[in-house]
Amino acid sequence: MKVILLVLDGVADSLKRRPTSLEIARTPGLDKLAQEAVGGCFYPIDSETAPESDAAVFSILGYDPKSINVGRGLLEALGIGVDIRESFEVAFRANFATIDYKSKKIVDRRVGRSLSSNEAKELAKSLDGMKLHRYGGYVRVFASIGHRAVVIIGSIEKRLSANVSNTDPAYGRVGRVSIALNKFEPYIANCIPLDDTEEARVTCELVNEFTEKAIEVLENHTVNIIRAQKGLPKANAVLLRDAEDRYPNIKSVSQLYGLQFGIVAEMPVEKGIGKLLGMKVAEVLPPTGDTKKDLQERLKATLELLKTVDVVYVHLKGPDEPGHDGDKIRKVKSIEDIDELYVQPLLNAVDLSNIAIIVTADHATPPEFKAHTSDPVPVIISYKGLEKFDGFARFTEAECCSKGSLAILPHGHTMLKKVFMLLKLL
Repeated sequence: MKVILLVLDGVADSLKRRPTSLEIARTPGLDKLAQEAVGGCFYPIDSETAPESDAAVFSILGYDPKSINVGRGLLEALGIGVDIRESFEVAFRANFATIDYKSKKIVDRRVGRSLSSNEAKELAKSLDGMKLHRYGGYVRVFASIGHRAVVIIGSIEKRLSANVSNTDPAYGRVGRVSIALNKFEPYIANCIPLDDTEEARVTCELVNEFTEKAIEVLENHTVNIIRAQKGLPKANAVLLRDAEDRYPNIKSVSQLYGLQFGIVAEMPVEKGIGKLLGMKVAEVLPPTGDTKKDLQERLKATLELLKTVDVVYVHLKGPDEPGHDGDKIRKVKSIEDIDELYVQPLLNAVDLSNIAIIVTADHATPPEFKAHTSDPVPVIISYKGLEKFDGFARFTEAECCSKGSLAILPHGHTMLKKVFMLLKLL
């Protein structure tokens, strides 16, 4: 028996704002799975925490994000093949952002999602290798996809610490777990030490110097001059979050379950998680804008990986971005595209008599809130060998939360073990 664990990034909405995107979307493939499934709902972390994707993915895979303590900066770095010098370098997840140069007010945290990866690479080159005035400080900058980047702050004289606050005001930190904030002031935040150590203080001094120098370099960069001439927002600032200064000692996912895992991931953070947890990583191209081509590539990678591992984790980004943008129509379309171009062809290619398909979300991203929320997300387990099904009509939050035999689990990290026990894999 083999398992496909399909995670639709941010597909869930809040039941406080109905109809949800899943309820509106036409999804015959997902609904067919739901009709021969058991399921329920779960809070990705807990009922109070709106998680970032990295914490939510760890939780889905059975790791308590509050216990493993790994900052997303390292995961993003691993995902693009970049290493750090432990204790002397700190890796951050970064966004190129648009600010008003005079007031420093944030206009758009993601440059209106209009920054191309090639533009980002040119901007990153202008910052990479920057020397800072104190402590032999330096900066390494790597563009990844669109507005996203990895920034590594280093020192040749002093030890550094990841126990520092974010400069991206939209996210707070509790330990190494980053939390999406409902309300924040739209200005770049100062990096503040989160403990009373020299390492944290020095790190923040270097971060804050980089932030100011980056604005000066980027404001009149050729890429931004051309963008302004075209009426496009400038990518004239860098926001940092989710620092990490070490490689954590984490049990591999195969050791956790006695099963071999593979991962089909689009984004660096999921690739980084796969590498850290010892999964076989299927490299696929980042989203190209050609949805049909992208989803066909991911389906092919899924079926190929299924030949060599027991569990294939598939992470599809689609619904999350329109959720952040507050665009419910586009979110619904993204869900329908995944159903038509990935789920329905997958059902035609596999036999649910010997392959179980789990479908869920890493978190909710309701368009009404334009951010991750702490709402519970649905999960279904479709497999013909189950003793009975839950009587779902569709794959939606309301169906799974109200009818599911798994009920509503208070913590996401308990979900997969329960599912594997249900499937008699443990």
